[in-house]
Amino acid sequence: MALLNKLLTDGSTLSGFDGVTPLTPIGSTDQSRLHYTYSINGVPFLRSRPEPSQLDLNGQTPKKYLDTLPRR
Repeated sequence: MALLNKLLTDGSTLSGFDGVTPLTPIGSTDQSRLHYTYSINGVPFLRSRPEPSQLDLNGQTPKKYLDTLPRR
């Protein structure tokens, strides 16, 4: 742990965060309205962005595996 302690106390010219986990930008979380609407239905249309997910369940909760066990 000596390297981690040195990084945390002295810092590094190679790292902007010096061993600390950076904060997650709000646009990358479920709190972002743009992320929520775009990733589900593509609204608003944004050029050169990936298509919305084709795996979306339209707000429905998938069945649990334990509720749909295979027959023996």
